[in-house]
Amino acid sequence: MHKRLVIESGNQTNASKALIMLHGRGGSPEDILSIAQYLPVKDYALYAPQASGYSWYPQSFLAPPPANEPWLSSALEQIGTLADEIVQKGIPAKNIYFLGFSQGACLTLEYTCRHAQRYGGVVAFTGGLIGDRIYSERYKGNFEQTPVFIGTSDPDPHVPVDRVYESETILKNLSAAVTVKVYPSMGHTITEDELQKASRIVFS
Repeated sequence: MHKRLVIESGNQTNASKALIMLHGRGGSPEDILSIAQYLPVKDYALYAPQASGYSWYPQSFLAPPPANEPWLSSALEQIGTLADEIVQKGIPAKNIYFLGFSQGACLTLEYTCRHAQRYGGVVAFTGGLIGDRIYSERYKGNFEQTPVFIGTSDPDPHVPVDRVYESETILKNLSAAVTVKVYPSMGHTITEDELQKASRIVFS
């Protein structure tokens, strides 16, 4: 189970937009926040929750969902609580953006697809929807053409490209405006090209 710890940065006083940033397994809020300097988000309020033990869930994202409980449900609840708090501060959901890397990217896609509505945008650097298969009944709502960017490597040691494409289909079925970019043998990392595409497609 995850304790509530959120690192806040950026414009916390009068921002009209917010970005929730989710780190990968073994990463930290500070790691994922460092990406913000390469994105056009200097006027955003930035929020980076920390996973207990620096991992959102213990097994691979491709494990059967019960194998990652109760940690997965706790992580999703933590994101939902944070999003609600941001709305209560006066920033509407349509101005809330989500970004994650690796395990955090999987969690980003899982949360937003379970609660699809018009968000500011969604960025997943190497991730896909969670489970040993796609559980389409979990996903509902309407993204109303929320821009989504997913960048990934083929191959990637943790995220099969087939799962990325399956996730793309779910997102499109929920009326998201999805852009997927597959990089040959990129490795498990975030590249300058991904940052530029996310900047143009999601944050422009």
